[in-house]
Amino acid sequence: MNNRRSFIQRTAVAGASLPMFSIGQGGVSPNAKLNHASFGAAGMAMADIKNLTRNGDVNLVAVAEVDENRLVQVKELFPDVRVYKDWRVLLEKEGGNLDSVNVSTPDHMHGPIGITAMKMGLPVYGQKPLAQNLYETRRMAEIAKETGVVTQMGTQLTSTTYERLTARMIQDGVIGKVKEVHMFSHKTWGDPNPLPDRTDPVPAGFEWDLWLGVAKERPYLDKYYHPGNWRCRLDFGTGTLGDMGCHIYSPMFQALGVRTPLSVKSLGQVPNASNWAIDEKFEYIFPGNAFTAGDTVKVTWTDGALRPPQEFLEMFGEQMPQQGSIFIGTEGILLQPHTQLPVPYPREKFAEYRYPKIKARNHWDDFVKAVKGEQVKPLADFHDYGGPLTETVLLGALASRFPGETLKWDAKNLRFENNKAANQFIRREYRKGWDVEGLS
Repeated sequence: MNNRRSFIQRTAVAGASLPMFSIGQGGVSPNAKLNHASFGAAGMAMADIKNLTRNGDVNLVAVAEVDENRLVQVKELFPDVRVYKDWRVLLEKEGGNLDSVNVSTPDHMHGPIGITAMKMGLPVYGQKPLAQNLYETRRMAEIAKETGVVTQMGTQLTSTTYERLTARMIQDGVIGKVKEVHMFSHKTWGDPNPLPDRTDPVPAGFEWDLWLGVAKERPYLDKYYHPGNWRCRLDFGTGTLGDMGCHIYSPMFQALGVRTPLSVKSLGQVPNASNWAIDEKFEYIFPGNAFTAGDTVKVTWTDGALRPPQEFLEMFGEQMPQQGSIFIGTEGILLQPHTQLPVPYPREKFAEYRYPKIKARNHWDDFVKAVKGEQVKPLADFHDYGGPLTETVLLGALASRFPGETLKWDAKNLRFENNKAANQFIRREYRKGWDVEGLS
């Protein structure tokens, strides 16, 4: 841990013990503000920057952004911020004076940047999914534990009252023991079309080579990858499941406490040579526990035009959300609309049900407080939560390459027991000159 961050944490601990009339009670000393850097300057990066700095406990001192055209807002809000194009240069120049970072880039750079930062002793707020493939994800979790730095994956809904209520209701047995779970999203981060056969000029101010990062070189295609459609591409994103799965699987992870599936099977469309598919369906089998009705529990994901079984569409009617989870219990059903209050069914049975009170938490604030040494454990830390959750999601994405096959997962050894061909997609090769310590 660098000396500056150690001082901040000692200050926070000392402040917590001061009496209420102490001069320190009015707020955090300016000297205790965190010096923070963002990898990414717009989109989700800007959302993370705003949320991390909103309480005045964080100074944004530097950003790394490969596209000058996406710097306008961050420069307006933080006129003194230092800007770098290359994330490696930012860490080299600023690393010794930083207290924390957020990694809010396209998926394929989450692992390389996050691991490099953690190995420098920097706490990391990392966007979901934690990384772009299973090996990177496992290493992110392992290095978080090895270094002991504070981490939080950007599944901000994990900290919301809605999601935590879902977990509480399941664990309180409101719908009995859970027999099955359905999760779904209407989004379509895929592309059935082949890779275009063309090369476009790189826009002024955009560093295409730095945007590619560890990925293989290829021609620039206007608006095909940058700024948002990279989510559809096999080498850069993780499809609809990778984008939304970390959010929508999270209630089930909190509620049932499951971590590692026994198997996964893809029953939907298949990726082509370049892109993830749309209209996906995956069936996971998890070990059962005290909250499930059996020795195992089946969890099904659908996206795009595919929906949960018709009986649920009819049951929920106009209340059926576009995204969410359905927990089927021995004594009832719990619908968790994405970003909304969970609702138990049948409605007449639960007409008198009253929700328990749950203390509000803020995902970004928890990270900042933990970095400053306060006694707060982020709910989506990399080792115990974000890593296993991302691995589960990425197992489905990988299984889509092998439709109809039940892939048996050996989590301890990070391999499939019954499909050698599938194992080749667990990790990837980085292009020459982009080796990353801890990953290569």
